[in-house]
Amino acid sequence: MLKNNLEKICFNIYKSINPSIIKTIIPVVDILRKMENKPPIPLKEKLAEIDFPDFSSDKVVLVHGVSVGEVLSLENLIKKIKKTFPEIKLVITTGTVTGQELAKKKYSEIADFITYFPLDAYKTVEKFLNSINPKVILIAETELWPNFSYCAKQKNIPLYIINGRISDKSYPSYLKIKGFLSIILDCYQGIFCQSELDKNRFIQIGAKEDKTVVMKNLKFEIDKKDCDIDLKQDGFKVLIAGSTHKGEDEIVLEQYKKLKKKIQNLKLIIAPRHLTRLDEIIELTKNSGFSYGFRTKEDNFLNNDIIILDTLGELSKIYNIVDVAFIGGSFNKTGGHNPLEATLYSKPTISGPSIKNFRDIYEILEREAASFVVKNEAEFYNVLEKLFLDDEFYSKISNNCLNCFNNQQGASDFVIDKLKSVL
Repeated sequence: MLKNNLEKICFNIYKSINPSIIKTIIPVVDILRKMENKPPIPLKEKLAEIDFPDFSSDKVVLVHGVSVGEVLSLENLIKKIKKTFPEIKLVITTGTVTGQELAKKKYSEIADFITYFPLDAYKTVEKFLNSINPKVILIAETELWPNFSYCAKQKNIPLYIINGRISDKSYPSYLKIKGFLSIILDCYQGIFCQSELDKNRFIQIGAKEDKTVVMKNLKFEIDKKDCDIDLKQDGFKVLIAGSTHKGEDEIVLEQYKKLKKKIQNLKLIIAPRHLTRLDEIIELTKNSGFSYGFRTKEDNFLNNDIIILDTLGELSKIYNIVDVAFIGGSFNKTGGHNPLEATLYSKPTISGPSIKNFRDIYEILEREAASFVVKNEAEFYNVLEKLFLDDEFYSKISNNCLNCFNNQQGASDFVIDKLKSVL
């Protein structure tokens, strides 16, 4: 009882934060961000001190995705919302600068307004919600802001977590403050989770069972792209190194060199994340001793061991014609790239240990034995060798990829059905 009361007191203290205090702190934070080469915090937007459109006579749906990963995962849902409810006004918010840039790039022609999620001071949140006047609010993944959720509840605005997840890293910390979190979670009308594991974790940190259900994962709702690329790959086994960064091409070339001794018909595609690194990759490929060609010159595997993908916009569909994919950005500190672009075509993926950008996706893929995250180059080679030389093993992993995708479908339709009951 005492602990519960203390947590309620802490909640009320948090609610009393004044925006003027934040105005004082943020310039100091910006100095630190500048030292790290990060952009300044968009203070006016986050304090809701901007001109908002007049939504007073409209039905507004507010959708929030904090950063790049969430903004991308919302694409199909956002399109379905606008198609299903053409009369509504759609407002999209983000929490980060990169998320905001991506949202404006992808959704400027769909959304009626794109801005930043307000800083969590009650007066700021109240001003923001009064200006937007949303009929319903959808918060992607795990954004538990006390003032925002409390203010939405006070205004009788239905508030939902969609695509909800609690990571392995966050879960122990959340358990320690479950009493505090239960007050916040009680402000939500529904908590719709990616998996049974996430559902159980939300319940353990204070969510009510009757509000918490599984909706599956929006990030798996991506469409296959028609592939008009012909590298004369028939009859060959093909490995692709997708979205590679500095230091990773050497690793891939070394494993390819060892595998080539056992698999004579093995071919390689190198697709750098940034084309500014082409000269470097050409030099590395030349020094490897293998014959190589370029996609822009329409070279193919009949005369080349390696094709360098020196075009923009073709990586996501070229996964359709390969056998195994290495996902770059994972053998350095980049944090990895999206493995689903390859998994979509039932292609087994291998990544290095740095996968923080897509950890939630990897958790699902690894749980379903549809992907591999290796610790080092030796493990990388061992997995490659088994995939290419053990047909039964390859077929099993490929089927796991297909089943994993199928099992995650229906998330956006679930949310649309919930919106119909509200709108």
